[in-house]
Amino acid sequence: MPTALTLSGSIRQGSWNRVLQRHVGRRLAEAGVEVTELDLADFPMPIFNEDLEPDNVPETAVRLAELWRTHDIVFIATPEYNGGVAPLTVNTITWLSRQKPSPFRHAVFGIGGVSSGKYGTIWSLSHLRDSLTKVGTLIVPTLLGIGPADEAFDEKGDPVEPAIIRKVGTMVKELTEFSRGSA
Repeated sequence: MPTALTLSGSIRQGSWNRVLQRHVGRRLAEAGVEVTELDLADFPMPIFNEDLEPDNVPETAVRLAELWRTHDIVFIATPEYNGGVAPLTVNTITWLSRQKPSPFRHAVFGIGGVSSGKYGTIWSLSHLRDSLTKVGTLIVPTLLGIGPADEAFDEKGDPVEPAIIRKVGTMVKELTEFSRGSA
């Protein structure tokens, strides 16, 4: 059975990206994937600084990298701030990129995000895809840019727009078909 990690680049209460994280996790579970939902608040790390290496690497970065290495799928939901990737997402990826062996080489990744604007994180997802590709990550083609957030989900946390429902289904299919755990 394939395994997946889901996480959100927002740890605030009521985050729409946490809603997306949970929705994609439910859809992956329905597709026969064993899902682990991560909360990055459980993995605090200082702002990345090379002066902390190699003697002061956060133990949480080591643990998180091991989780990424041992799962077949990773889904990241991230907000967009000022057209860019959220600082928590960037810091997490930066710390993980320093871990050996690379935690980016085994899993297939899906990325998405929810924002208050009508463009729904599309700029940050483009940047995130570029950054993840540079560290050797295989990312499925479908991007989930969702907005405006306050109109995007019903009371159960499911998307209301038919096009988004289809895109989530497409991403789940891509993640499960491209995952090494499906072989």
